[in-house]
Amino acid sequence: MLMSARTGFRSAFRRWRADRPFWGGLLLALGGAEILLTMKASMKVVLHVGMQGLAGYLLPALMLLLGLLILFNPAQRLFYSITAVLLSLGTWLTSNLGGFFVGLLLGVVGSCLAFGWLPDQEPRRSRRQRRNAVAAG
Repeated sequence: MLMSARTGFRSAFRRWRADRPFWGGLLLALGGAEILLTMKASMKVVLHVGMQGLAGYLLPALMLLLGLLILFNPAQRLFYSITAVLLSLGTWLTSNLGGFFVGLLLGVVGSCLAFGWLPDQEPRRSRRQRRNAVAAG
């Protein structure tokens, strides 16, 4: 019984994941979380803008929020991903050089993956599947 529940959950998760830009949203959310965590670093690399560096906390929090929005509302992924890539690049100045480049890169790559995701495209077939289709047909 436990194995069937586990496989049922896995197949349901795979179907849910296939309907959205999962990896793009996940990388973007991880980039925002990483930058938020590096804001607590003892190094004073952050540029303080406004009320004690409010932008340093606001930009990665918005990155995290946009990553979750991409996961749970993929219909608006183009707007979210364009906004997220601009926020990710803005963290270079406001948040310890974009979380010491790790969060910056995660945010930019995740935004690009979400922007390039096409919901109605057929999945690619492997070489073996193509060879078998050519041999059979």
